[in-house]
Order: sequence, then structure tokens, then C-alpha cells
Amino acid sequence: MTVLDSTAIQKILPHRYPFLLVDKIIELEPLVRIIGIKQVTANEHFFVGHFPGAPVMPGVLQIEALAQAGAILALREFPEPGEKIPFFTGIENARFRRPVVPGDTLTLEVIALRIGSRVQKMRGIATVDGQIATEVELMSVIANRRDLKV
Repeated sequence: MTVLDSTAIQKILPHRYPFLLVDKIIELEPLVRIIGIKQVTANEHFFVGHFPGAPVMPGVLQIEALAQAGAILALREFPEPGEKIPFFTGIENARFRRPVVPGDTLTLEVIALRIGSRVQKMRGIATVDGQIATEVELMSVIANRRDLKV
């Protein structure tokens, strides 16, 4: 079951291809927990160089996918999520347990440890076929787009 599809996700997150790493949300308990899906395909742009002949999804992108799922959990609580941008402030206790390769379905579970109006702390676990691929604690702040100097 899909709770949020790609179109709905793009109304919440500022990320776009090739950096949008959440395809859909299948479970959502507001302010508590979210589960998203990333279908890892052979045509992902990062597989060209990581690694030729033995493609593996970079661990930092697995963390980014978890962070994006967590950002959906947090940003959907704002009246105008499109006006906000999440920024990492910390990554702790990151562990990589198994490689993620083309054809894998990466399940992204993020549990809120703290969701505030500005500061977020969450625990993320990415799995493939029930096996933990990545686990991490993430911290972020939510900024206003209009306050950014570009």
C-alpha cells in the first residue's frame, strides 16, 4: 500500500532527480515513524563509478535516503513544507551491515526521537529482504528557504 507516492513526496521534499532517494511511503505514523521504499535500479547514476563491474550503492546515499524519509516525517507537519529545507547537523553511530546492489528494494524505517519546530533527531534503519543494510542516528535543523542566501 502506498501512503505517499512520488508526486506527493515532491510536494514535501525539496529534492529532485537524481538526488531524490525515496520512491514512495508505505507507512506513516505522524510525529512517530515512517517507512519508505527506494527501488535500487541498475541505471542509478552513482553505479557508473561505484564500482564498475561490481556496483554497490554508496553508504552515504543510504544515509541520505533515510534522512529524506525522516525529513518527510518532519516536514509534513509544517503548513507549507515547500518553504522549508532540512539540513544535516549530525550523523552518529552509522553502521553498514551489507551491500546494497542493483535490484534491491531498500526499505527505509525512520523513528522520531525528537521532532521540534526546528531541531530533529531520528533513528534510521535501512533493510533489504529483512536484513539490516544501514543503521544511523540523524540530527537536522529545518530552515526557511527564504532565509537562505543564494
